[in-house]
Amino acid sequence: MSTHKGSSSSQSQHGDSNQETPTIDWEHLRAMAPYPKQAFAFVQEGLAFTTRHVHGDPSKSEHEDRHVSGQQLCEGLRDYAIKRYGLMARSVLNHWRIERTDDFGRIVFALIDIGAMSRTDRDCLDDFYSVYSFEDAFSNQRVIESLGHN
Repeated sequence: MSTHKGSSSSQSQHGDSNQETPTIDWEHLRAMAPYPKQAFAFVQEGLAFTTRHVHGDPSKSEHEDRHVSGQQLCEGLRDYAIKRYGLMARSVLNHWRIERTDDFGRIVFALIDIGAMSRTDRDCLDDFYSVYSFEDAFSNQRVIESLGHN
């Protein structure tokens, strides 16, 4: 997955920061994937976080392709949630009805459907199924260990 040009992310997949933000039809988006706006915004921000982690600073990157796989995105979203919310990460995600990595996939593919993200022919919803268990990924011990490495 990668940020689509002109998406509501602060930078496109090519590092352009002056892209227009498209108008998002929230009712249509929620009909495709019934999550609150905050969940969609979190996934978009988490994609940017993950892309920077995997590919480095876009202004220093020689590669135009800044694609990340579904598994990489799930792992990046886990790390981003822990970095942003600490021990409350799982509670925040659950509040948004995100309880499994499958939910990340549903959000991503809804964003792809409205043109806010892009995909390759190899990307599919199955890439997001059971990447990790939230119980393990957001356990107090795992979160504390992760925060200690930042």
